[in-house]
Amino acid sequence: MLTLRNIKVWDTDEIIDLKVPTDGTLFEDGARDAEGGNGDIEIDATGLTLAPGFADPHVHFRDPGQTYKESMVSGCAAAASGGYTDVLIMPNTVPAMDGEMIDDPDAPGAKEVLDSGYDTVIDYLQHYEAIHGVSLPVRYDLCVCASKGRAGREATEFKHWRRYMPGVDDESKDDAQLAHPVTAISDDGSAVTPGILDDVLELARESGLCLIEHCEHHDTGAVNEGPVSRELGVPGIPEDTELKVVARDIAKARETGVHVHFQHVSTAISFDAIRAAKAEGLPITCETAPHYLALSDEALLKYGTLAKMNPPLRSEADRKATIAAIADGTVDLLATDHAPHTMEEKARGFLEAPNGIIGLECAYGVCHAKLVDGGFISEKRLIELMSIEPMRLMGHEPTDITALLDRETDASREPDAKRVLDLTQPGEADGIGLVVLDTAAAWTVDPEAFHSKARNTPFGGWRVTGRPMATIIGRNLTFSRL
Repeated sequence: MLTLRNIKVWDTDEIIDLKVPTDGTLFEDGARDAEGGNGDIEIDATGLTLAPGFADPHVHFRDPGQTYKESMVSGCAAAASGGYTDVLIMPNTVPAMDGEMIDDPDAPGAKEVLDSGYDTVIDYLQHYEAIHGVSLPVRYDLCVCASKGRAGREATEFKHWRRYMPGVDDESKDDAQLAHPVTAISDDGSAVTPGILDDVLELARESGLCLIEHCEHHDTGAVNEGPVSRELGVPGIPEDTELKVVARDIAKARETGVHVHFQHVSTAISFDAIRAAKAEGLPITCETAPHYLALSDEALLKYGTLAKMNPPLRSEADRKATIAAIADGTVDLLATDHAPHTMEEKARGFLEAPNGIIGLECAYGVCHAKLVDGGFISEKRLIELMSIEPMRLMGHEPTDITALLDRETDASREPDAKRVLDLTQPGEADGIGLVVLDTAAAWTVDPEAFHSKARNTPFGGWRVTGRPMATIIGRNLTFSRL
């Protein structure tokens, strides 16, 4: 058993003790596991904070089809080490996660799925742990494609993925199907194409799921259009390529009443449009990512293709506008858009290198250093942006620590006695997701120490503050660097 004495509850500042079983713990380096085994370990946690676990509704784990970049095992380990208890897996797997049965055994990635005994990517991912004989340290939901094959030509068919939704025929589902439902629709990596937008919005309306929209479309260009693109001699992407998708979908949300959530918003003009839509009362939410608040397109000159992403890094003015949108509440949540690639792929140059960076293992530190240390938001607001709001977008209730304490507190306890959250005792624990944070920790980002297979990040060597120290799901310590 691990006992953390004098830990602070994130939203009430109450000082409590926390007891957690250590069976099955994934320690960072194995040292404490070898030393302490399953015995009792007691730590003075004065200065540490207990918060609801982080959630990321925007990750790419490349499994099936591109496991040389990332797998469910490595992606979930990266998430747990970053303090995440819940993630939403985007549908640009290979084959795409569209609910359709795989009928071509020679298609890329098909063999992994078919050899498992299943014939859809959704079934494969839902039963991943049983198929591979592993226990993953993070809970995950699945996002279904908006278009068949994610090709943008024809909307997916509701009948092919309806059964995977929560609350649909639950009595006939096994535990894995119940644990990993389809909770959103997206063609992430691409905006929903104009020709099928109405059909996709009807899917969202009929299913009650949110449309998670990649708010960017361009046919040419590799980096943000401006002085940096001209200095590099690389074709630029105008900032209004993002606004065109945002404005289009806001109009559709007004027309249909469908909830549209915009991913990785990056420009001042898009934030202005979203701010106005929210003031109008439209069902619009949005996220941004750590790299858009921490970096501008000038980072391309220093980091090269490690700073190439889609949407591209924008101007310094847009970076400041991103922070302002976070501070004034226009941004609902922070998501990483964790996008693993090999370093060989990233070395191909600006025109050919794939877009994206990894971010799960340093997101809290980067955001804390820029937003909290920068004086733009509070410690509590950062936790809301990384935990409370993402969980709600995914349709889950975030863990209420005070409610747990109230339920477990002995009525005979002295009024002024310190309360104990004892996760070693039997009780209702399935929904618990917690992270232990050292908000004052200063540390250096080292990609070589990441649990992800990938290393494609511009944040290597950055000195940041705030670090997740342990991750807890249910009554299990799934990751610890205590």
